[in-house]
Amino acid sequence: MDFAAARAAMVERQIVARGIADPHVLAAMGEVAREAFVPPAQLARTYEDGPLPIEAGQTISQPYIVALMVEAAGVAPGATVLEIGAGSGYAAAILGRIASRVVAIERHAELAELAAARMRRLGYGNVEIVHGDGSAGWPDEAPFDAILAAASGSHVPQVLLDQLRVGGQLVMPIGGTHEIQDLVRVTRVDTDAFERESLCPVRFVPLIGAAGWTGK
Repeated sequence: MDFAAARAAMVERQIVARGIADPHVLAAMGEVAREAFVPPAQLARTYEDGPLPIEAGQTISQPYIVALMVEAAGVAPGATVLEIGAGSGYAAAILGRIASRVVAIERHAELAELAAARMRRLGYGNVEIVHGDGSAGWPDEAPFDAILAAASGSHVPQVLLDQLRVGGQLVMPIGGTHEIQDLVRVTRVDTDAFERESLCPVRFVPLIGAAGWTGK
């Protein structure tokens, strides 16, 4: 399979054609080899327009949704970014092609280990994969210019909002665990002021953790 050609076609047909225009996002989507982030059994489906199964019973997100979230979060060169739900590490790698520093949290130890190994092998030295409760964020390196959550909650945890820099943006799906959710963008406009807007309907796995579905 010609992965480079398939990747270029994916960017044009799935990303550009749906309105994604940020040049940094488009460049990253065209540079990151998605085939390095899917299990061997899924290689032939690498650039399909949809999510794919990965280890630990989880999925790698649809390429368009990854691009949409990164663009919506306003990720730019020089940014420090937090990702919640690293999964295979694909979105973290996309972020790593744009931002200066990326911390990606994954609650499944198996996935965290695999993603961290991929980052080392592929040379993403500015991306750190950590095993932990993503619903609590990563206060040691806060505030973040952007926070992206690849898991749905009933609400946006205050602990995550507290870790967002003024002017920064958080993108996260909100809704029940067995229903279509609403992808929202929250912008911190002042120390205690936030603006929220709806982006589109999505379906994600639930955010599990102290500030997720197991707690408030």
